Amino acid sequence: MQTSFIISGSPHIHTADSVDRRMWNVVIALVPSAVVSLLFFGLPALLVLAVSIGACLLTEWVIASRVMHRTCTLGNGSALITGILLAFNLPSILPWWMVVIGAVVSIGIGKMSFGGLGCNIWNPALVGRVFLLLSFPAAMTTWPEMQNGIDGVTGATILASLKTSGHVVGSGVVDWTALGIGNMNGSMGEVGALAITIGLVWLLITRTITWHIPVSMLGSAALVSWLAGANPLLEIMTGGMLLGAVFMATDYVTSPMTHRGQLIYGVLIGVVTMIIRLWGAYPEGVSFAILLGNSATPLLNKYCTPRRFGARKKKKNKEERGAKS
Repeated sequence: MQTSFIISGSPHIHTADSVDRRMWNVVIALVPSAVVSLLFFGLPALLVLAVSIGACLLTEWVIASRVMHRTCTLGNGSALITGILLAFNLPSILPWWMVVIGAVVSIGIGKMSFGGLGCNIWNPALVGRVFLLLSFPAAMTTWPEMQNGIDGVTGATILASLKTSGHVVGSGVVDWTALGIGNMNGSMGEVGALAITIGLVWLLITRTITWHIPVSMLGSAALVSWLAGANPLLEIMTGGMLLGAVFMATDYVTSPMTHRGQLIYGVLIGVVTMIIRLWGAYPEGVSFAILLGNSATPLLNKYCTPRRFGARKKKKNKEERGAKS
């Protein structure tokens, strides 16, 4: 009786985890924020979300199957996540054709031009968002008032108000309950600190991400804002700080692999974000800071690698042999 042996390379540890599983965990974590966006922004937000997701999926399918002649990769959920995150970084009243342009840039340039999932240098959704911001600055900084998006009534975000006048719009008193549930002006995914926190808890419970990047990013941003005399809690709960820390800075492909590298990476993003917010021309700087952090990831991976097992002992033995000779 012949016995067949299967020979394969290491590692030989088998788990139920996979790329698809982790990607769909992220999709689940994004659901509370999507619900809050649709609740406060209404039908315009649904249109932006649907167009963004559809355009991202279609762009990836066309490039993968027709241009690169690869097997369809839509099942892993990465294109779906890009579509959701792109929509979350846009005003709910943005024209649909601008959303399509952002989706094509996100997938076509930010992801597939580098070879697809696992090869991209920058977060694809942020590539599309920054492209739209630089191309259509007026449309990208026009925000709808809560539950008035259909009527096109616009208002300033809290960060924009702080940048221009130095105080919060209206009475000047911060409504922390409104900030928590998402009743404020801004991009679709920026609102709802509580919803984003629920997503963070899910990602930590399922071990989809670790605490290193969100904590280091938010902690460094809070420290800089406190040293500058700003309100750390207000800076964290407004704008894209929470959304970026939980869902975009933690992207596997564009963030460091080691915990030490992730801590440095998070601090870099948090500090740069606050520098742009407090002293830069833009009221918000999360997107630019994360893209800068993505650019630094290869360097952090190189210099923050763990010490190889036995490396110190080998060096010590070499020094001992040199001393004896």
